[in-house]
Amino acid sequence: MKHRISAVLLGTALALGASGAFAQDKTIKIGVLTDNSGLYSDIGGAGSTLAAQMAVEDSGLAAKGWKIDIVSADHQNKPDIGTNTARQWIDVDKVDIFMDVLNSGVALAVSNLVKEKNVIMINTGAASSDLTNTKCSPNTIHWVYDTYMLANSTGQALVKAGGDTWYFLTADYAFGHALERDTAAVVVKSGGKVLGTVRHPLNSSDFSSFLLQAQASKAKIIGMANAGGDTTNTIKQASEFGIVAGGQKLAGLLLFINDVHSLGLKVAQGLNFTETFYWDLNDGTRAFSKRFSERMKNKAMPSMIQAGVYSGLIHYFKTVEAMGGNPHDGIKVVEKMKSMPTDDPLFGKGTIRADGRKIHPAYLFEVKKPAESKGPWDYYKLIGTTPGDQAFRPLSQSECPLVKK
Repeated sequence: MKHRISAVLLGTALALGASGAFAQDKTIKIGVLTDNSGLYSDIGGAGSTLAAQMAVEDSGLAAKGWKIDIVSADHQNKPDIGTNTARQWIDVDKVDIFMDVLNSGVALAVSNLVKEKNVIMINTGAASSDLTNTKCSPNTIHWVYDTYMLANSTGQALVKAGGDTWYFLTADYAFGHALERDTAAVVVKSGGKVLGTVRHPLNSSDFSSFLLQAQASKAKIIGMANAGGDTTNTIKQASEFGIVAGGQKLAGLLLFINDVHSLGLKVAQGLNFTETFYWDLNDGTRAFSKRFSERMKNKAMPSMIQAGVYSGLIHYFKTVEAMGGNPHDGIKVVEKMKSMPTDDPLFGKGTIRADGRKIHPAYLFEVKKPAESKGPWDYYKLIGTTPGDQAFRPLSQSECPLVKK
């Protein structure tokens, strides 16, 4: 009997010791999975990795005994490469959390693996609203923006301003399809009509045939359901065809500060679009962006994707510190992240909903005329703000199984 009691006590002591050590584990491995060389490299890429490094530095965790490592890889906008890299990172490199994950096709595939392996994905790069709707996961948080929000803000504003007939020029993969679907729904709901759509391959160089079809439709608005280099090439070639001069308006359904910089104000002026971050919004965004720009090789200001990497990691670090260590349990950490309010200098105060959607305001901008710009990267005029509780899909409309109806 005595031996049994001793054995039980010894087992209890070992369990307590193990759980104590578990709670005190202060190691974190971050994987920045992004586009380092393709059409989205300016809005993610090296800038996303820099934003992650800045978040680690600003967290102050290293001084408190934490060991935090970052790895980065180029998924080449291919779901199979993204998934293979993610699997290697989880199984061999013991990555705890994936950041950025630009490209909706890649993000949807990696989200499944992240759930299977019980790690974490804070998606700041991919736009598909399916990530917090039909394809939601207890391991994934969707930061920054999504196709529902973009459609709800930009699409609705343009229809209200008289743009009641639309023709879509759409990137032919998960992101483009989702953005076209969500925007078309808003256009029709707002009293407009969709006259047609044409789909183009990802990373196209020649948009002439697609633009001619859009021009022939006589639609008031040509909705560009694409992003990055595809959007800038569309706008440049539309200018050559005289499409805007002919009376049709281009709608940048997803446009970034880096795209406007690439186009120049002469070409981009007058474009309306929605973002959730702009470097010149307030003192907090300006201070971070100045530090970021000084460390970028091309001295670029941060995109909202890169800003989201920083913001998402800051909240993650606060969470694991509050937990007393890293449990290496994705679901447990994400649940804790959802229970804590978010607050950082770039996105301000916010929350994370049950479906994984991070909530913050959305801003409708217009690109300034060259004469209105006061200096480098001074490109935007704020036209309107949609509060966070109105910007994203209402939970009442959610098909996410994590949402209790």
